[in-house]
Amino acid sequence: MTETTFPKGFLWGGATAANQYEGAYNEDGKGLSVQDIMPNGIQTPPTEEPTPDNLKLIGIDFYHRYKEDIKLFAEMGFKTYRTSIAWSRIFPNGDETEPNEAGLAFYDAVFDECLKYGIEPLITLSHYETPLHLARTYNGWANRDLIDFYERYVTTVFNRYKDKVKYWLTFNEINSVLHAPFMSGGINTPKEDLTEQDLYQAVHHELVASALATKIGHEINPDFQIGCMVLAMPAYPMTPNPEDVLSARHFENSNYLFSDIHVRGEYPGYAKRLFKEKGIEIEFAEGDAELLKENTVDFISFSYYMSTAIAANPEEYDSGVGNLLGGVNNPYLESSEWGWQIDPVGLRIVLNDFWDRYQKPLFIVENGLGAKDVLVEGADGEMTVEDDYRIDYLEKHLQQVGEAIKDGVELMGYTTWGCIDLVSASTAELSKRYGFIYVDRNDDGSGTLNRYKKKSFNWYKEVISTNGESLYK
Repeated sequence: MTETTFPKGFLWGGATAANQYEGAYNEDGKGLSVQDIMPNGIQTPPTEEPTPDNLKLIGIDFYHRYKEDIKLFAEMGFKTYRTSIAWSRIFPNGDETEPNEAGLAFYDAVFDECLKYGIEPLITLSHYETPLHLARTYNGWANRDLIDFYERYVTTVFNRYKDKVKYWLTFNEINSVLHAPFMSGGINTPKEDLTEQDLYQAVHHELVASALATKIGHEINPDFQIGCMVLAMPAYPMTPNPEDVLSARHFENSNYLFSDIHVRGEYPGYAKRLFKEKGIEIEFAEGDAELLKENTVDFISFSYYMSTAIAANPEEYDSGVGNLLGGVNNPYLESSEWGWQIDPVGLRIVLNDFWDRYQKPLFIVENGLGAKDVLVEGADGEMTVEDDYRIDYLEKHLQQVGEAIKDGVELMGYTTWGCIDLVSASTAELSKRYGFIYVDRNDDGSGTLNRYKKKSFNWYKEVISTNGESLYK
């Protein structure tokens, strides 16, 4: 293995989302987002108003501590830092005509701080934080009106940060709207009352908005690199039975649909058949087809946490309860404390599949291990976390990333999820920690919010400084 496995200029870094760590949910003119009434993540229905048990209201207080945190990222050697802009900081209700200057100024300060250290911001425009007013008044992305509101929002931030931000993602894990419609798409109708027609029409609105954002961004600054972002999950047939193989293919197509349209600019044949057989008729407005076709993405980014196994007769197997998108339990894999099956080789498979399918640059923008960390006193007298389990997880995944690069995959970069501890999206816990930096805050809201470097902090610092060479010692 040579030191050139990871290409020169590879964008090493970490990833967060505004709603999970910023806090300051009602400061400086910010409006409410859907997250501000989701105290238990997707575990229970939303509340009427923000409640004190919602850890996201304070998060880890990045809003007031961003200089301290970005300095720590720089100490690790980050080349890029992925975060999101909270839409309701810029347009508090989402449907105003004029933006909130205080919100715009905050992100100016964050991006300036990154650039001070030579860190490239990688910015998600919509990361599970639809303005609550748009959810309650318009029913979120189920309503086509959101395309216009999103257009105004992205035009505002593209113009404002055109000289500070080069890399953009339009929607976080856009395929998740089928599984968590309120959190992902701001769709206020209870999930059980939504038809597949409703969901796929909302998907269409988001896909059109994504293409429109790509068009606007390239017009404002032709040097912008604009990507889609999907939740990637390779599906293995449970057995060699052709029916299991076909079921796995159908499962993967339900995710490929989103990247296929982003990259190829049209609905694929398998989707048209699915819609026909289910009586789904996607309503296209005039110009939609051309917009999708003419404004495809520059790169494909994705999250990867696990693979799944698929059977034609899933009732005969143990359910993959921890797997985000379902499936059955794979007996060959271990699981995390939250039941997420751990599969480093699956990441190599995903990278090769995406590359072979599209021949477009790829970017891993989420990968990591959520675990219950324990703060202890280190040999140097400083508080730390001996998170060898996290180092092992990331090292094995990154070694498979190296293999994929050797396979010929063009990969732009890698950002670990939750590079600093934050509130979990799915469960709204802080005890499900991903970071290289421990934040002293607990699930009951107690704690000092002090930051402590975990053992993995220096491990990742060495990975970056050697451009991945240290992974093969």
